[in-house]
Amino acid sequence: MVSRAYTVAFQGVEARIVEVQCAVAAGLPAFSIVGLPDKAVSEARDRVRAALTSMAIALPSKRITINLSPADLPKEGSHFDLPIALALLAAIGILPDDVIQSVVALGELSLDGTLVPVIGALPAAMAAAEHNRGLLCPAASGAEAAWVGGTQVIAAASLGDVVRHYTGQAPLAPSTPGEVAEPDQRKDLRDVKGQERAKRALEIAAAGRHHLMFVGTPGSGKSMLAARLPSILPPLTPREALSTSMIHSLAGLLDEGGISRTRPFREPHHTASMAAIIGGGRQAKPGEVSLAHNGVLFMDEFPEFPRMVLETLRQPIETGEVMIARANAHVKYPCKFMLVAAANPCKCGHLSDPARACSKAPNCGEDYMGRISGPLMDRFDLRVDVPPVAFTDLDLPSSGEGSAAVAARVAQARAAQEARYASHAAIDLNADAEGDVLEAIATPDTEARDLLLRAAERFHLSARGYHRVLRVARTIADLDGVETVQKPHLAEALSFRLPSMAPL
Repeated sequence: MVSRAYTVAFQGVEARIVEVQCAVAAGLPAFSIVGLPDKAVSEARDRVRAALTSMAIALPSKRITINLSPADLPKEGSHFDLPIALALLAAIGILPDDVIQSVVALGELSLDGTLVPVIGALPAAMAAAEHNRGLLCPAASGAEAAWVGGTQVIAAASLGDVVRHYTGQAPLAPSTPGEVAEPDQRKDLRDVKGQERAKRALEIAAAGRHHLMFVGTPGSGKSMLAARLPSILPPLTPREALSTSMIHSLAGLLDEGGISRTRPFREPHHTASMAAIIGGGRQAKPGEVSLAHNGVLFMDEFPEFPRMVLETLRQPIETGEVMIARANAHVKYPCKFMLVAAANPCKCGHLSDPARACSKAPNCGEDYMGRISGPLMDRFDLRVDVPPVAFTDLDLPSSGEGSAAVAARVAQARAAQEARYASHAAIDLNADAEGDVLEAIATPDTEARDLLLRAAERFHLSARGYHRVLRVARTIADLDGVETVQKPHLAEALSFRLPSMAPL
């Protein structure tokens, strides 16, 4: 007789159902696991044997074979411990086989039978819901998995609790969704002295998820401005929180037992490798672009990143997803993020100050910024020069709007976009609009169109640049609460993209 339990194997954010088959047959005592297991899965037999021994359950002196089906799918991770133990307990008659087959199980076993939390509880719950099964997981993963809402989640602290639950001795209550209560430590825009143009660019970028680049001398406030971007972004919607948290679950970042509604803000160091930024490495894990999904990817000292790493950003920026292709795996991750880059104008950083610039100026500026290719630079919707702040301004009290007032306008603009694109599943914000949809929602009036055509001809805008200007103008109009893109909106959008705004 063959008993069966079910678990999942992860391929990107997708969790594929795996059937764990257990056969106990006559023969020399042995315990083998087949079905393309990795080292962690192969070692499960020792953890399962020790956990059962701690519960005073002796394995029969027979040949025990565990098969993980489909056999050609790689099985990786320690979360196979619990389903292997369940299939074995069903095979020796301790647990009812039909009950075990009604759940998807995952969890790592300690030698004393305690269940250790594992990554991937959230996508596993999604897979269980799609196959009309419940989910059995460690207690620490229950609040995370229960957030799916489409399936019953049973979270147990130990294998003994699982046995007592399914034999009716001590039933466990279903887990309830949890949400990480994060203290409000976001920094306020009011802390930034001056830099009104840069603050305006932050507001526009936040409203439409447009990519933004700051260029300025060292200490002018580029990083300070970027650090305050989360304070004006609205919280994640339930759909966004689910898709973002699935990626964070696979990366092992949901360690507080719940789901966060705060938008991700990732800031990798410029020494990060391509696998760290794009994804890859062992088990093709998600990179920073995917961990910033529905949030912000801030890359300080942008030209200092390796050229190959920068060039790999071009395709994810356009498509909103990244394919990690390896010899043994092809994994796709979503990555709709807002890229914010900060750079000095040259190696020494003082190109604009003749008294402090190095002897190589102005050639050093061209060489330094030349590390960013033209196609990548063309993907930035907003480019802002951040001049140094005068010492006299630093002594003045805080002025200008705080983050709360700006966040209210951003939320209003995003609400208008949500209503506009309600019938377009692939479009969330103005940054996603293209083709006929973009023409329909961002068609400027006559004066604005004449201005755009003159600017495109004079500054040789690419087709991508032309459409990105339209998207930014549409966002500015949304911030103003008007339906038609007018000349002032288009002029402001052009001013953030073109090198100068001489009379056209």
